[in-house]
Amino acid sequence: MKAEKKREIVVFIVRRDTKCSECGEELWRGSFLRLEKDKALCLSCADFGHLEYLPSGDAALTRRSAKHSKIRAKVLKWSQTRKRYERQGILAEPKAIKQAMEDCETDAHIRELQRQREKIRREEKDQKFIEEYANRIRKLFPWCPASRELNIAEHACQKYSGRVGRSAASKEFDPQAITLAVQAHIRHERTNYDDLLMSGWERFEARDSVRSQVDEILRQWRGE
Repeated sequence: MKAEKKREIVVFIVRRDTKCSECGEELWRGSFLRLEKDKALCLSCADFGHLEYLPSGDAALTRRSAKHSKIRAKVLKWSQTRKRYERQGILAEPKAIKQAMEDCETDAHIRELQRQREKIRREEKDQKFIEEYANRIRKLFPWCPASRELNIAEHACQKYSGRVGRSAASKEFDPQAITLAVQAHIRHERTNYDDLLMSGWERFEARDSVRSQVDEILRQWRGE
């Protein structure tokens, strides 16, 4: 049954090394996982790979990031001393976090946090790999909107992010893996998929609902 109001999505910080039950990717201690019907999923398979982690520590920044993000998740970690799960922060859209930081820009601490965040993101990206990945996207989807391929590549290729772009197949620029990255971008950016998840739809149910929209945009971008 579909809920009428938005639900709270929960993601956990891994306590012991495990694997994603869907793609088999290693989930090391300290990484994130989503439980779906008692199965552990990496963020990519759970369709949250496009979100960015914002640690707790600044209530205003967290509140504004959550407000600006159309989809978000609460991050919990098990406390061995207190024997309970405790909130560690949220996952939110990068553009929402950026907007929240701009809203809080009068605060020197936030400005420093923004500089640190940008530094980390630059260090995570292998620019040469990203550019080549974007070129492959453009070859497969020649009618993709201008510069969109670079945006997709940047999101797909962040190191250690668990996104489809860093799978073994896409390291070799496998067309199927690249298509999956483009599909994920379209699903989140060009459909109401995130809204469906937040309103209580199951992941596969929501995917089926937007599948025709995603397929149509893929055809347009291929020039078919």
